[in-house]
Amino acid sequence: MLQSLPFLPLAGCALAQQATPVAVRKLHFFDIRVSDVERSVNFYQDLFGAPVQARQGDSVLLRIGSGPRFFSISPLAAGERPGFHHIGLSVENFDAQRVQDELAGFGVMPAPAPSAADSRLDMAMRSWRQDGQLFFADAEGVRYQLADESYCGGSGALGNLCPAPEPASTDGLFTLMDLSHFTTFLANRDRANAFYTRAFGKQFQAYQGPTSPVIGVGDGIQFLMYVGGSEPGIPANPGRIDHVSFTMENFSVDGILAALTDYGLRARVDPGNTQALMHWVSMRMPNRGGAEGGTPEVYFSDPDGIRIQLQDPGYCGGGGYLGDQCPPLA
Repeated sequence: MLQSLPFLPLAGCALAQQATPVAVRKLHFFDIRVSDVERSVNFYQDLFGAPVQARQGDSVLLRIGSGPRFFSISPLAAGERPGFHHIGLSVENFDAQRVQDELAGFGVMPAPAPSAADSRLDMAMRSWRQDGQLFFADAEGVRYQLADESYCGGSGALGNLCPAPEPASTDGLFTLMDLSHFTTFLANRDRANAFYTRAFGKQFQAYQGPTSPVIGVGDGIQFLMYVGGSEPGIPANPGRIDHVSFTMENFSVDGILAALTDYGLRARVDPGNTQALMHWVSMRMPNRGGAEGGTPEVYFSDPDGIRIQLQDPGYCGGGGYLGDQCPPLA
């Protein structure tokens, strides 16, 4: 599977066998692009009571739990549509040059920061520095940022100097604990699974069906999931981050749906027609690694239709009613 990676010649495949994986520790942050930053900040603070941890120009960074984990809400650039811009991962003992060299061992080559004219596929299998931060894009143009475990989106060499957070005006409907996972749609899921298990030195944590493994990030709970087709070669279109999942205190399906309804969201009736400000439940059945009767997975869409999932703190993508039954990682 590794040999199917585009832009990675046979010599590069041999090199990858001996390369040092990037020591990814946690899912740490993400960025969404929205049509109205103020509206979205108000929406997420109403739901989660998340304080403002930092500001980066026009972007507002909302804290997750006790921090420094966060998610940033940014305005749309020219030609952009609302959605996920990139995933942020923390790396043990982060050093940008070392990590960039490690990525090169897996075929992700250093390059200048992309210009506004570059498509996401133009960025594929490249890493770059931008505003002092390290980014890379995978074979289908899905973008990641790598940072230190102390990164808060602030100043300093490691971006870990942030002022006291600005409290939200409300406690919120739900209390976030952490990030749970990201699910990304790709033309070739097998290529992504092969790349990330090697480049990050990770393994499959659970299976949501025979062809749907989830890659454990390392703590037995968080994971990355890649779904889609198995088309070989260079993709025609970039991959798409479909949704992020948070874990929360006091997970209750009925309680979440009632609170979202009271806030003004409506129940989704047609699964093929997800619009902004809806909520729904997907029951993951045993054929997809869920419990008898189903493992409930709770979703809602924000004012731009961006999809968010909420789960119990023990949710690891596995079996049982709470999805918390995963075999121990070796």
